[in-house]
Amino acid sequence: MEFWALFSEETGYEQLDERKRLTFAKAEELLLVLEHPELPLHNNPAELAARTMVQRRRISYATQTEQGTKAWDIFMSLVATTRKLSISFFEYIRDRISLIGNIPSLGSIIREKSSLNPFGWSW
Repeated sequence: MEFWALFSEETGYEQLDERKRLTFAKAEELLLVLEHPELPLHNNPAELAARTMVQRRRISYATQTEQGTKAWDIFMSLVATTRKLSISFFEYIRDRISLIGNIPSLGSIIREKSSLNPFGWSW
């Protein structure tokens, strides 16, 4: 296969050879898409979510304590998760604080939605 030939060949250029060795070490992960074509070829949504969190942290001048950082991360994760599930973050928080219980747990919503969209035919 061309991948194996390309990434096992030494070029003599130390930095390129090191990069090729690192890529070769991840060959199984990188080539998984050939066996499972329904896998996305990129992780842009995850990268954008992480970038958004970093930008917000910079704007707010970070947190003052470790507990503040944990709280910040938890709430940012909740905001992103509720957004992906098309649930109002504020309604979700209000439901949790008031103990109304109209909105199921995020875990149960995720399990329900994922059961409706099983992995593709190749799994």
